[in-house]
Amino acid sequence: MRALIAGNWKMNGTSASARALAEAVAGKLKGAVGPLPEVALCPPGPLVPIVGWVIRDGAVALGAQDCHPKEKGAHTGDTSAWLLKDVGCKYVIVGHSERRADHGETDALVQSKAAAAQSAGLIPIVCVGETEAERDRGETAAIIKRQVEGSLPPGATAENTVIAYEPVWAIGTGRTPTVPEIAEVHRQIRALFEQRHGGGSLRILYGGSVKGSNAAQVLAAEGVNGALVGGASLDAVDFWKIIEGCPVG
Repeated sequence: MRALIAGNWKMNGTSASARALAEAVAGKLKGAVGPLPEVALCPPGPLVPIVGWVIRDGAVALGAQDCHPKEKGAHTGDTSAWLLKDVGCKYVIVGHSERRADHGETDALVQSKAAAAQSAGLIPIVCVGETEAERDRGETAAIIKRQVEGSLPPGATAENTVIAYEPVWAIGTGRTPTVPEIAEVHRQIRALFEQRHGGGSLRILYGGSVKGSNAAQVLAAEGVNGALVGGASLDAVDFWKIIEGCPVG
């Protein structure tokens, strides 16, 4: 499988900064020598078409940060997976911990969004991960099991799904789990997926304070197939270090 580095810009950027950042990332990829992981950019909704235009030659994949389960209808403020596909998206993040916390998203809702993404021809990046309190109570394995089983649609396969493990306590804090801890959770996720959805080359990303200075170590952990990058993806130089530090396969 080819590794994936996805930049989640969250609620950051302007039309000018988005254009400049997308141009910088695409330019580095075009000038690179040797194999690299797949790269995706997931800007805020209003910036998706702008970034899509900049990366229209296909060197960088386009992604979004959320979608609605319905194809269309009276859902003010929401965006359907079918519309995201129509404007050029390949990926969509669903179930990010910030949406689970800020918007009360349940595993069932995340599953319906992931199913909608797959029906529209998108690949959902389904996020799972425990809070600091849950880890301290020794509940990591139970939380991961519940979220993986509850958030993935029955039709999920290794080809139409990506899973991102994002320990909530590591996001934006500068803290990261140890490499053995990361590898342990990734092994669990892979085993759970294979039990319910069969084998294949499922990509499992790590997300949680990934930056240029720690990327090579984190991405070399067993079972890690790339990263979901937050703040560091807003800096073209640091983001490029992560891309370069990622094993391709």
